[in-house]
Amino acid sequence: MTTVTLVCGKDGAFRSCEAAGHAGFAAKGSDIVCAAVTILLRTAADVLSGMDGVVVRANTAGRGELAFTVVRAAAEKTERLVCTADFLERGLRSLQSEYPQFVRLQKIVQ
Repeated sequence: MTTVTLVCGKDGAFRSCEAAGHAGFAAKGSDIVCAAVTILLRTAADVLSGMDGVVVRANTAGRGELAFTVVRAAAEKTERLVCTADFLERGLRSLQSEYPQFVRLQKIVQ
């Protein structure tokens, strides 16, 4: 199972995300559930990394692991960070709903 932990601020702004584990829907390299989780997370990380006024630290230590954190963000970027958190939560909840035995989303509000 792939477990994704999404951390948001009380204002709903994205703070960090970490995914670990192989979904187990199919063999590694051909698992559509893992691919779906990966594309959601990589897209969000790429968008944040390319945003002026936002500093992101990413960890892609190995296959089956992906984590990224907003280290610093300008106050005027809060709305974009909220949108990023919403994007990830909706996409991951959709996957969890369709493949409950393969994806688990944990959302933490700090």
